[in-house]
Amino acid sequence: MPETWPFLDPHQTRDHEPTPYERKLAHTLEDIFTKDGHGLTDVIDGLNYRQLRTPTGEPWTEDAFRAEMHRLGA
Repeated sequence: MPETWPFLDPHQTRDHEPTPYERKLAHTLEDIFTKDGHGLTDVIDGLNYRQLRTPTGEPWTEDAFRAEMHRLGA
């Protein structure tokens, strides 16, 4: 590619380093996508099976997951 292409940093839009919770959530989601599936039900079941709880310590629901992804800007 020519040198004039813009450089895109994959982290250019974040405003802070990921917290330990955010890192664990990201790694767990990668594991779920690799082993369990990509559907929302797969994700919710995978998070709860792995006992990674919501920030308030509750089991995941579809609404809680959507809200957390919105909060995190995903």
